[in-house]
Amino acid sequence: MTERRTPLYDVHVRAGAQMVKGGGDFWFPLSYTGAAEEHANTRTNVGMQDLSTMGEVDIKGPGAERLVNHLCVNEIRDLFPGQVRYTTLCNEDGGIVDDVTVYKFGEEHFMIVTSSGPRKQTAAWIAENARAASAYVNDVTGSVALISVQGPRSRELLSSAIEGVDFAGLRFFWFQRGRLGDVEMLVSRSGYTGELGYELYVPAEEVAWVWEELTRRGGDFGLLPYGVRAMQSLRIEKALPLYGPDISPEVTPFHLGLDRWIKFEKRAFIGRDALLEQQAMGLDKRWVGMILDSNKAASLNDPIYNVADIKNFREKYFSGSRASEQEDPFAAGHQQVGHITSSSQGYSVGKMLALGFVDVAYAWPGAKLVVNSGGRPVLATVTATPFFDPAGMRVRGRYSSKR
Repeated sequence: MTERRTPLYDVHVRAGAQMVKGGGDFWFPLSYTGAAEEHANTRTNVGMQDLSTMGEVDIKGPGAERLVNHLCVNEIRDLFPGQVRYTTLCNEDGGIVDDVTVYKFGEEHFMIVTSSGPRKQTAAWIAENARAASAYVNDVTGSVALISVQGPRSRELLSSAIEGVDFAGLRFFWFQRGRLGDVEMLVSRSGYTGELGYELYVPAEEVAWVWEELTRRGGDFGLLPYGVRAMQSLRIEKALPLYGPDISPEVTPFHLGLDRWIKFEKRAFIGRDALLEQQAMGLDKRWVGMILDSNKAASLNDPIYNVADIKNFREKYFSGSRASEQEDPFAAGHQQVGHITSSSQGYSVGKMLALGFVDVAYAWPGAKLVVNSGGRPVLATVTATPFFDPAGMRVRGRYSSKR
């Protein structure tokens, strides 16, 4: 299997990061000082993550807008230059090829930013569907690095370091061009944490200097780098799906609750007919949030069962190897009703969280289920999402005086 490194690999190793191989066969930081500290610091100060594993596809030409609008389930034609839009790309069966963001530079120039795992497949899918278009498609991933700067103090830090950007006026899902020293970059107000945050698209050959310069300047703002473990807990608290465990061609935007970004009023886009059929038929399963009665995270694909019996108390073992442990107050039914896709400690909410697909009959808040986690039944309660900051105030930069 191919092994890839981002342009910041050596920087992470020097910083003592624990490296792991993951999305797109890249090596990237699992953690630096520990997920709990990195998570908490991103929620209270400012964190920085290397997202150079994601892909960038540049699309230019007189047919660029028409092509991008045909690829995306969301509307693209009403975008202004400097605006960003989230959307899914779907195949003809309505299954999700990828969830992406679209950047509009001008009437004939767009960029699609892909997920890490399916980066190459998504770029190839875009190119395949562009064959008859009056547009030029170029995978520029190798020349672009991506730094994510997230947290309540992200604006303070970046406005003190980057010139040419109106940080006070830059709205969510808009971008501007700026520079740090003599390094030109694109600064987007976006992220994957639910916090006020920015994503910096930097020339790959310059990104190591940019990372180290931000690290140097960030000390006054409490800046710490964070790895994948902290990213997982941050995004799971906000119930943000990830390609691979949560998103795949096996599910449609309806299953994940992403259908609000489908614009059926468009005359044509890939997967439209299949998605209309799915809308008419209804769903057999939904992606839901769960709180686990456990101190350990569940694993990918752990089966979920209905509950056969729940006692209203817990009994303790008074002898044997499990003395002082509490007896499981429930039993799993024989019917598997779903599976886990993601799970992590929710450090901001103080609970063990999980996301997964369950049959619609059990997809209501308050429903009790049992997860077979490591051979032991774990009680799970379906819960409304997002688990943290449900009003979405923080991503708008609206923080209370108490942090």
